[in-house]
Amino acid sequence: MKKVIISTLFFAMGLGLSADDWQQWRGPNRDGISREIGLLQAWPSAGPERIWLSRDIGIGYSAPVVAEGKIFIMGTKDGKEQLFAKEAKGGKTLWTAPMGGILSNNWGDGPRGAATVDGDKVFALGAKGSLICANVGDGKVNWWVEMVKDLGGKVPGWGYTESVLVDGDYVICAPGGKRGTLAAIDKKTGEVIWRSSDWTDGAQYASVVPAELNGQRQFIQLTQKTLAGVSARDGSVLWRNAWPGRTAVIPTPIVRKNEIYISSGYGVGCRKITIGDAHKVTEDYSNKNMKNQHGGVLLLDGHLYGYSDGRGWTCQNLKSGDVVWDSKKLGKGCVFYADNRLYCLAESSGTVALAGANTAGWKEHGRFKLEPQTELRKRSGRIWTHPVVANGVMYLRDQELLFAFNVKAR
Repeated sequence: MKKVIISTLFFAMGLGLSADDWQQWRGPNRDGISREIGLLQAWPSAGPERIWLSRDIGIGYSAPVVAEGKIFIMGTKDGKEQLFAKEAKGGKTLWTAPMGGILSNNWGDGPRGAATVDGDKVFALGAKGSLICANVGDGKVNWWVEMVKDLGGKVPGWGYTESVLVDGDYVICAPGGKRGTLAAIDKKTGEVIWRSSDWTDGAQYASVVPAELNGQRQFIQLTQKTLAGVSARDGSVLWRNAWPGRTAVIPTPIVRKNEIYISSGYGVGCRKITIGDAHKVTEDYSNKNMKNQHGGVLLLDGHLYGYSDGRGWTCQNLKSGDVVWDSKKLGKGCVFYADNRLYCLAESSGTVALAGANTAGWKEHGRFKLEPQTELRKRSGRIWTHPVVANGVMYLRDQELLFAFNVKAR
C-alpha cells in the first residue's frame, strides 16, 4: 500500500499554488474563500469593466479553474463532453481534450463539476462519469477511468457533479456503489489504490474535502444518507453520521479544526458536529436556519454566509447555529468571497451583487445584470455556475458564455 502524503503544506505545494490562482473547486482549501486582496470594494453603477467574452466553452455548468495563465473548464460541444484550456488574458482556446458522451436532462446538458490542476496535469470528471488526466501544456490524455464501467458506480439523476480532489499521490472521487462510496486512484497511472468497501452509499453531488482529525489524514464526504470520514491510508471508515438528505445533497462540507458543518436543501437544513477522541461524533446542533440547496456556504470569522431556501441570504453563527441576519434583497443564488466582500450571483435573473461580509447585515456595494445571457439554456435551467475571482479577474459563466471582468482596484 502506498503511503499518502499527509502534510497540508505539501498538499498546497503539490498543487503548485501561486498567490492568486484558483486551481480547484472552491479554491486552495475547498472553502470558497479567496486570499486575494487589492480588489474593488465598490462597483460602478454599470458594474465592473468587462475584459472579454468567450462563446467557446460548450454547454454546461462546470466552473472555471485558473492556473499559470490558463483557464480550464468543461463543456459539451460537437456531440461530446470536452475539457477546454483557454488563455486567461484574452479567452482564446488553446486546446481541448475529449471526455466522453453527453448527459442530457431537462435542467441542461453537459458537465457539472470543476477541473483540478495539479502541477503539469489537470484532472476532470464528466457528468456521465468519465474521469481523465490530461497534460496542462497540450491536453494529451494520459489515462481515462469510468465511474460506472471501471469502478462499479451509478450515474446519479443529475449526473456526476463532484469536483475530484488531488491529495498527494491520489485522486479522490466518489463513484458510489457496492465496491465503495469513495475511491483513491493513483494520479500517475489511473490505477485504483483503495475503495471504501465498508461504506457503499450511492454517489450524490457534494465534493470531497481533506482534513486532519485526531492526527489522522482523512477525506470527508456527504451523501444523501451519510456524512463520513474515510482514512486516507486505506479507505476505511473512521466515523460516520446519518444524514436525512432528500432529492439531492450538493453543498461541500465545511471543516474547521475538529468541527464539520453541512447543509442541504429541499427542506433538510444544516448540522454541525464535533469529532472527539477515538473519532467520537457529537452532534452540536441540527436546525433549518440554513437550507442551502446548491449555492454553497462560506465560513468567515466564526460565521456562515449563504442562501437559505425560504429565508434568503443568511448569516449564521457557527457555534450556536443561530441566525444573525437574513435578507431577500437579492434572489436565490451562489456565493464567493474575496477581499472583505461577498460576490453573490442570483440564479434566475443573472444579477451579480457585491456585498459586505460581516455580521452587521446585508449591505451592497454594487450590482449589475449579466448581459448578454445564453439562448441555449433549457427551460428548467438557471445560472448555477459559481463565480470565481483569480488574479484580479472575476469569471462568470452562463452555459456557452464565459465572461471575464476586471475587479482589481486601480
